[in-house]
Amino acid sequence: MRKPIDQAGFTAPAGHALGDERRTVAFAELIATVGLLLGIIVAAIVVSTGIARADAGASVIDNDGTVFAMAVLLGLLFIVCGGWAVLPRRRSNRN
Repeated sequence: MRKPIDQAGFTAPAGHALGDERRTVAFAELIATVGLLLGIIVAAIVVSTGIARADAGASVIDNDGTVFAMAVLLGLLFIVCGGWAVLPRRRSNRN
């Protein structure tokens, strides 16, 4: 029976340190990052185009501006929380 994989992703196996593979791993990470970035950009364009064609924003603003303001505020709050979640954190040495 095979041993379970301890670590997944672009890290080296536990018993094998990276040597010449560092450049290959960095290139694979770069390609994955660029692919994700392009996917997010395409999704944002598609959603923006759909919203513009549906003209949903105008009907919300015409009816009640406070609902639109709350939606924008919640959207900004979600963006801030997402950005805060990815910030590096200090590790304490407490046991």
